Parts: sequence; structure tokens; C-alpha cells
Amino acid sequence: MAAANLQDPGPLIAGQYAVQTARPMPQWGGGLACFGATDVKSSRGDYMALQVRPNAPPRAQALAALASLPMDGVLTPLAHGPGLGPGGEPAWFVICHAPVGAASLAQAGAPWHEGELLGGLLRPVALALERLKGRHLTHRAIRPDNMFRSRAGEPVVLGCAWAAPAASLQPAIFEPPYVAMCLPGGRGEGSIADDVYALGVTLLVLATGRAPMAGMDDAAVIRRKLELGSFAALVGDDRLSPVISDLIRGMLAEDPDHRPPPVLLADPAAARARRVAARPAPRAPRPLAIGQAPAINLRTLAFALAREPVEGARQLRSGSVDRWLRRGLGDSTTAAYVDELVRARVADFPADDEQADVLMTARAVALLDPLAPLAWRGKAIWPDGLGGALAGSDGADTDAALSELVAAEAVASWASMRPERCDPMMLRAEAHQQRQLLRTRGPGGGLARLRYVLNPLLACRSPLLQGRMVVRLADLLPALEAVAVRTEIRIGLPIDAEVGAFLAARSDTHVAGELAKMAEARQLPQAGMIALHLLAWLQDRQRIAALPNLAAWIGGLAEPLLETWHNRPRRAWICEMFAQRVKAGHLPAMLELLEDRAARERDGEQAKDAARLVAAIDAELGQLETAVSARAAKARTVGHELVLGVGMTGLTLGLVVVLLT
Repeated sequence: MAAANLQDPGPLIAGQYAVQTARPMPQWGGGLACFGATDVKSSRGDYMALQVRPNAPPRAQALAALASLPMDGVLTPLAHGPGLGPGGEPAWFVICHAPVGAASLAQAGAPWHEGELLGGLLRPVALALERLKGRHLTHRAIRPDNMFRSRAGEPVVLGCAWAAPAASLQPAIFEPPYVAMCLPGGRGEGSIADDVYALGVTLLVLATGRAPMAGMDDAAVIRRKLELGSFAALVGDDRLSPVISDLIRGMLAEDPDHRPPPVLLADPAAARARRVAARPAPRAPRPLAIGQAPAINLRTLAFALAREPVEGARQLRSGSVDRWLRRGLGDSTTAAYVDELVRARVADFPADDEQADVLMTARAVALLDPLAPLAWRGKAIWPDGLGGALAGSDGADTDAALSELVAAEAVASWASMRPERCDPMMLRAEAHQQRQLLRTRGPGGGLARLRYVLNPLLACRSPLLQGRMVVRLADLLPALEAVAVRTEIRIGLPIDAEVGAFLAARSDTHVAGELAKMAEARQLPQAGMIALHLLAWLQDRQRIAALPNLAAWIGGLAEPLLETWHNRPRRAWICEMFAQRVKAGHLPAMLELLEDRAARERDGEQAKDAARLVAAIDAELGQLETAVSARAAKARTVGHELVLGVGMTGLTLGLVVVLLT
């Protein structure tokens, strides 16, 4: 089969792996489209290719840290790159070893016995997590359908977790509530404690043979965990062995600092002995209704405010939350802090300032539950999940909320409310930098620029590219060259807002300055000249021999500049040379011709000389005209005098004749 697949490998990933879309492997994709893959160098076919979703870029940091690095217990990435999807569409793939002969644990069926759970699941996965932790990485995709074993008694292997944003494919039951409540792409890399939590839920699923809280939506799952605690909500009335129950209780601890680290889980007896006493959260006898999210304790109150920010802000300002905290929960300390937030908002901002309400609510959520993520206008993210949230945005409302979040530097405000659980100084610096990128005007800035900066492996979304996969800067010019074949597309610039943002994010700082000039250019020829600057620089940098279609595109925009040459013979020669260089597809040569400063200066001096000569000629002609006019006037005067004299003479002679006769 491998030999047959090698007959037409198509585009190769990293010049080595051929994706065989005719061999789908959905059981190994962990929620992503998955296909067989072949190493064309060794003719081995025991690989798989996971297809990246367009709005969910792969984890660049993890791919860089794990590329071609074998690791026991985990399917690590071997390569990633562009290829063709099953319909021939451009796609991006992550290549891993395939778990040949293995099935996912989702197909396990009957409950596992205690020995299997400890020896076949807990120990090998804990050791794999410890290896990832040693590289400052997390897995964030631990669940039965992304874990594999060849047969009973064999150790479990973790599936691929690198082809989508961290935890973006995780169902709510496998994530702590403060992660599950986030936008799927905005959950961030998290910590190894989050992997321990997911492993604890997986342990429960395999111990009972079924998934807990089946049929409940994500919001209900999260609320139940916040009300009862994760262990009570997930385990319910299920009967577990004392060993498994103790392990799961520790792994599902609400505070991630209380969960046993992977190295301890590798020794279940030691992990079981490590118990951290956690007091149950105080509950109010009567809930506080905030929209459709009633609150019965601090954590559910924070969740209600995060989900219903408008109603939550109204109840914060009205004092309802303060009274409930004091009378319902008897927590006057927290009530005093909340009251301080509300007083600051009222004192510093007008009553109708909507954004001030949003910021107040976000700060209140962080105050009430320091484990909670940043909540803004009903959306929740972790700060390092902003990039994934931007990439996976589901529409204008999410874009607007995230844009406002960045513009307000909300991450810094959120961090200041929970300094013991983050690095406020670092997050403040990052928030300021992101705000500066957002405020950059023109095609090199804005939300698009921030999206590409935070997602190094996100494909450019410009409609100019007509669906071509442009993830790396090296892919941009070939893609523009391919679309420039169509003459009807050559109306506007080859750099729109998305291409400009992508170019600025993937290049050095001078590109952003050139793009800013393009935004300020009021006429197309000037903007086209700046585009030529950028594209010529890119062609020279990447040493691409010829781009005739792109050269014709940009050349057509720059043609009006050829008419600015004054010397007609020189202009004709430049037009001819420019046409030749366009045909050759060499943008730097076109730019050199248009920006020949010495020739431009000579042409300008010659034009000035000609203007001076014309002015001198005009002056002489003016003087001649003045002289001619003066002589004509004098001639008219003399003529008049002569005629008068002749007339007088004639009159005198006439009188003499009359007198003599």
C-alpha cells in the first residue's frame, strides 16, 4: 500500500511526508480530520496527518519545541506544513506517528478494573506529562477519544494535541470550570495542573464506563461544578474504590495548586496520601438571580456576572450584590471590596459610561473568584488565549468585545485584582504592547495585525489570495503571483488590509512604516509605488527569480508615474525599459528604474533649464511686443500731425486762391 501511495505523493510536508487523503483515519484525529501519511524517503506508511482547521491555528510553541523529538507516551509532531485537503483545497497538516493497531479509549466499553487504571493509564500518562512539564509544555487534550492503546494491559499513549489551540476541542466535563467557561480558542496553554484535572476526569470515565453529566449543556456543567465542586458534581452517586476515589478527589481539586503533580501521580500510593483539606464554599440560603444565572456562592456569583454583564453591572450599582453578600453569605469583607469597586466607578466615570460598567464587572469577577478568567462583555479568555480567541472569532460581536478588551488594557486591570496568581507587571507590559498594535493605523495595524502577531501559524485571510494557504512569509509572493494571472483582479493594490497586517506581523519593523505611508497616500500611483517598494524588498530578500504576473499588476498601477518624466526621448526610453523589466518579472529592477535619483535630478534640472529658456524667450517676445506697440502709437501720432499739416496747408492755399480770384 505504501508503494502505491508513493506513485503520486502530491505536495510534500517538509519535503518528506505525503498526505494520503484517500486514507481517512477519523478514529485517530481526536476531533480533527485525520489521514494516513507516508514518508517518501523511507517508504514507511505508519504516519498520520491531522488537518488544521482554518480558524484554529496549531500551537506554534509546542510544534517548535517538540519537532522530530520522540517522547514516550505521547504522539509528538514530526513536521507540519501546507498540502491539499480531501477536496483538493489548500490545507495545513501536522504529521505524527500513527498509533498503528491501537484504538482510542472511547471504544473501551466496559469499566476498567483498578489495576488497569493505575498501571495502564495513570502511571504512563503521568510520566508523559512530567516529560512535557520538563519542556515547559502542556498537553491540553487529554480525554478518552484522544488516548490510545493496542490491547488490554498495554500502557496508554496520549494522542496529538498540537494541531489546534490548546484545549479548544475539550468538552466542558474534562476542563476545570474556569477554563471551560472561556471561548474555545481562548483557553490558553494553561498549566500541567489542568492536564492533571483532565486525567482525573478520564480516570473517572474509565472507572465507571460512562461519561458523567451526559446530556447537560456546557453552561449547566460549569454551573454544577461551581455549585457543588468538581468532585461532587462529576462523581455524583457513583461508587468508586477507595484508592481511585482518593486519587480522583485530589486530581479534581478546585485550586490547581492543590492537585498532585505528575511526578507524584506516577506513584499512586504517594499521591493518594497527599491530601489537601479544602473547605466547602459557603452557600447562601436564597440565590441571587442575575439574568438566567442564579448565584448561591461566590464562584457562581462570579460566573453569573461574567455571563450576564449588563444585568450584573446594574445589580452591582444598585447595591443588590452588596446586600446579598452581607445578608445572604455573611461575607462583609468581600462586600466591602465590591462596594469599593462600585464607588470608584461612580466617582470616576459618568453614569451612562457603558465601558466603565464593563470594566467594573470584569474586576468584580476577578475579585469574587481569583481562579476565574478575564470576563468581558459575556466573553471569557485567559490572557495567553487572546490570539486563539481572535483567530476563532465567531463574528463581529466577538471581534468588537476583544478589540475593546485590548483597547482598555483590561488584562492589566484583571491582573491587578489577583496579583498572587499571576505576574501583573508582565501582563501589564503585554497589554500595553497589544494596545499599541491595535492603535496602529493603516493596513499594517489594527485587530488584524494583532491577530497575526499572536498566531504565528495563522494563514492570511485576505480575499485577494482566493483561498491559497499563506502561513509563512515565503508563501506570500508565490500566492500573489498565482492570483495575478487574472487581469480583472489588478484593479486595486496587491496589498489590502489583511495582506498588510500579515506582512507587518511576519517582517521587521520598517515594513510597518512603509504601510503607514501607504495609508496616507491619497492617490493610487503613490500608494502603488509604496507597494512596489515592499514587494520588491520581499522579492530581493527571498531571492525569487521572476514574478511576471505580479510585476504586470504593480506595473499597471505605477504607469502614470512614467508620464512625470519631462524629457520626451528619455521618457520613451524609460517606458520601453520599464515594459521589459515588467515582462522579466523583476520588481527591484522596476523600482530602480522608477527611482533613479540621478536621472530624476538631471531630468528636473533640464526641465528647469527649459523653463528658464522659455521664460527668457517669453520676456523677449514681451519686450518686442511692447516696442512695436510704442512705435505704432508714435506712428499714429506723426500721421495725425502730418495729415493735419497737409490739411491746413490745403486750406490755406484754398483761401489764397479765393482771395486772388
